[in-house]
Amino acid sequence: MTNSAMRKLSLTLALAAVVLAPAITPAQQAKPWEQIPVPPLAPFHPQQPKRIELKNGIVLFLQEDHELPFVSGSVLIPGGERDVDPAQAGFIDLYGQTWRTSGTAKMDGDAMDDLLESKAAHIETGGDVDSTALSWNSLKGDADQVYALAMNLLFHPQFNADKLQLALQQEATGIVRRNDDEADIAGRESSKLVYGANSPYTHQPELATISAVKLADLQAWHDRTLTGKLIIGVFGDFDSAAMEARLRATFEPLPPVKPLPTRHDDFAGPKPGLYFINKEDVNQSNVEIVGLGTTRRNPDIAALAVMNDILGGGFSSRLFQKVRTELGLAYAVGGGLGFDYDHTGEFRVMVLTKSPSTVDATKAVLHEIAILPTGGFTPVELKRAKDDILNSFLFRYDTPEKVLDERERLEFYGYPADYLETYKTAIEKVTLADVDAAAKKYVHPASLAVLVVGNGPEIKPGLDTLDLGPVHPIDVTIPGAGGPPAGAENQQ
Repeated sequence: MTNSAMRKLSLTLALAAVVLAPAITPAQQAKPWEQIPVPPLAPFHPQQPKRIELKNGIVLFLQEDHELPFVSGSVLIPGGERDVDPAQAGFIDLYGQTWRTSGTAKMDGDAMDDLLESKAAHIETGGDVDSTALSWNSLKGDADQVYALAMNLLFHPQFNADKLQLALQQEATGIVRRNDDEADIAGRESSKLVYGANSPYTHQPELATISAVKLADLQAWHDRTLTGKLIIGVFGDFDSAAMEARLRATFEPLPPVKPLPTRHDDFAGPKPGLYFINKEDVNQSNVEIVGLGTTRRNPDIAALAVMNDILGGGFSSRLFQKVRTELGLAYAVGGGLGFDYDHTGEFRVMVLTKSPSTVDATKAVLHEIAILPTGGFTPVELKRAKDDILNSFLFRYDTPEKVLDERERLEFYGYPADYLETYKTAIEKVTLADVDAAAKKYVHPASLAVLVVGNGPEIKPGLDTLDLGPVHPIDVTIPGAGGPPAGAENQQ
């Protein structure tokens, strides 16, 4: 029998089997994955680093791990973009880049690059909204030399005018291109709706503000923030006693720390309504539905975390199952009520959809948010959400290094050392009544703002059919774009 004949016979038999086989209803279909036994989670007792508080208030964390011959460390320094003058918005990015590329009087940044590359080692500097940091890593055999280089850069940087100029040019490029990506626009502008355009948490670099940054400003910032409560963490293949002695020799001679003033940020939240940014070079819409969230110190945080997972925490969430799977209206959808460590977070639900389905997708998401405070959470949803969160601990804190990072973060924001354990226990105790109460207390659909970034002419039906009132256009024009390069003047 030829191969062709064999294929025809096989096809005939297969078709006959399909025709003669009894019909199997969805309820009768085997689901072998449901028969897989799921063992209980192991007790959560992460390997805690050794904590040492020096007399001057500086805190050291040591986490030994001899699996690989590497040593890494970091110095976390209080003070970030939210603490700078708004007239110099973008300062921290310039500072973080120029600090590293400039180097020191003993070794400039270029020479440092060459040396570190030859040893497969790294020293990096950078900053964020509330802090700056210096980090390093190397092979165990080079640890002493790389540590000495890192400490020289920490205490004796020599900010260089040419390196600041380079950082300015790169920052300027980012500014003039910040409207290229619709998702970036949506995230940036929706945060302004929540916190306010002039909030410390929405500082927006402009060509004029980065040009206002001078070389002396970088040194002044460095000298001022280095007096704060430094948090030093070291991880890897080292002897704790020897490392403690080395760190004490470096940091104990420093004067007592000067804590930053306690922040008292107050946010009014967004003005409810519909906002729009027209971007006609795309064929899709980024929709952000935003409001005020809460902080991690909120006693209801565990119930809110479970509520978030039910609403928009993954493939099994209400938003994903309804808007994407059932209605087919979104490429991506998800979100919930956010909580930051030391200031109010954002309620944020995002949906990415085709231009013609913008209205339908937005309505579907708004409906799921609107019914959240009415309750109706099920035992199945509760169990799945709690399992999602508890199982995530296996991946988020599965190595000593990750635990060290989290301990440094908790120390920075003033949380107790056992926060992870107590949070996990709180999640385990969440009930349906807790989730119902949290949704009623914290989800306020009438207080939310809706921002759409998309191609106006392609959005059919129009946004007015959302019945959210008049559409408020947002201008994202970049001031000064197309003018002379930023930082063209003398930066001395």
